[in-house]
This record gives sequence, structure tokens and C-alpha cells, in this order.
Amino acid sequence: MMWDPVKYVQFGDYRDRPFFDLTGRIRTGRPSNVVDLGCGPGNLTATLAQRWPEARVTGLDSSAEMLAKAGARAEANHGLSFRQADIAEWTPDADTDVVVTNAALQWVPGHQEMLARWLEALSSGAWFAMQVPGNFNAPSHALMRDLAGSAKWAARLDGVLRGGESVGEPAEYLRIMLDAGCTADAWETTYLQVLPGTDPVLEWVRGTALRPVLAALTDDDGRAFEAEYATLLRAAYPSTDHGTVFPFRRIFAVAQKGQR
Repeated sequence: MMWDPVKYVQFGDYRDRPFFDLTGRIRTGRPSNVVDLGCGPGNLTATLAQRWPEARVTGLDSSAEMLAKAGARAEANHGLSFRQADIAEWTPDADTDVVVTNAALQWVPGHQEMLARWLEALSSGAWFAMQVPGNFNAPSHALMRDLAGSAKWAARLDGVLRGGESVGEPAEYLRIMLDAGCTADAWETTYLQVLPGTDPVLEWVRGTALRPVLAALTDDDGRAFEAEYATLLRAAYPSTDHGTVFPFRRIFAVAQKGQR
């Protein structure tokens, strides 16, 4: 699946806010080794390097397109680097003291088991902060799945989209962190995003959730699917004089590893 870094950051303020709400809960002063799992184009990873200028900050992502955009940021920030890797195969080093993963784990089936392994491997005092979208049952995603499963599209899109099983609930992540011997905090926030322009919810999901659909279809079929989907979205998210209100639920959890 190809990623478009420009499309991904189109709604930058809205996409960035959960990252800062998440990382604001990491209360450590001078970490030495910071890792951002699923760093995307690296703009937010760079803020970690700016926050902790003495740290070695590494962004990992599987997308060459995203990392091509991130490369220039490494040149401008001492201690910042990026590496192409599958986060499902990553394990923390002994000196890893901060791990951040923002809007990435929902792409990895079974990430709850990975989370438990990562937390077990972290050293005492290390921090782990994660955020995933919690809107897989919202109209934006449910309508996409319904359309993909319709008679017209089912043969071409069978198995392409995942549903609510893509992420856990806050209580599940909290339990995993507590079971790993961490002090933990889990919460959720629904941001009421007021999006401008024509078909803004379609524009939003083009950068993320719609990517697997478009990757599975020809260009012509992709445009046809989008046209049908856009009609459904307009009814679910009507435009107002102020723009289109798009509620977006996010799930957060932050843990600090306790003494062994």
C-alpha cells in the first residue's frame, strides 16, 4: 500500500493535536534513547528531538514514501534519525527509555500481544506512550465497509478493510500495562473537528482509512467507489455554515515501567 505524505498532513493541526496530548503525559526530563514507532513523515518525531535535544531520537516506519519526506528533518535536528522497518519486528534496546507510537498500531493485527512484549522488555523507569484512532465504528468507517461489502464491490474488496477489532478499548490497554508492572493511565477523547471545503470527510479519509481501498482498485474503479462513498458521507456529515463537523474519537495510554 502506497502512502502519500502530502495528503497525510493535509489536516495537520487536527492530526497533530492528539500527539501532543499524548506526549504531554510523558514526564521525563533527560532521556537518552527515544523511539517513535510508525513515525510517518517525521514532522512530529522532530518535535521529540527538539524537546529532548540531548537524546538519540529514532523514527521507524515501513513506508519509503513517508521516510523520503522525513529525511530532511534529520539533517536539521541533531540526534534525529529515521529507519525503514516493520514495527511488528521491533524490540526495544536495553537503553530505550521513551517509546512513542501515534496512530500506527491500528494497522498491525495483534498489536496487543506486541505491546505486552515491548513493555516486558523495557527497563525500569522507561516510558511507553500510545495513541490509536477509536472511530472504526463511526459512520466514516462503517459506511466504507458497507459499501465495500455491497454486491458491486464485494468481489474486489473482500477482506481489504478491518473493523472495530483493529483496536482495543482504553481498559484493555490499561490492563496490559498494569499486568506488565507499569504505572499507567488510559483515556479517550472525542475531538469535534470542524473541517472546511467540499467533501472534507472524504478528503480526510483519503489520507488514511481509504488507502487500502484505493490500493486494491484500478484508478477508474477507485474514482467510482469514491463517488458513491462521498454521497453517503454527505448525508452522515452534513455541511453547515461553519464547515463540516467530524467527530473523531481517539484512544490514549501512557505507562512507566516499574522496578523489577
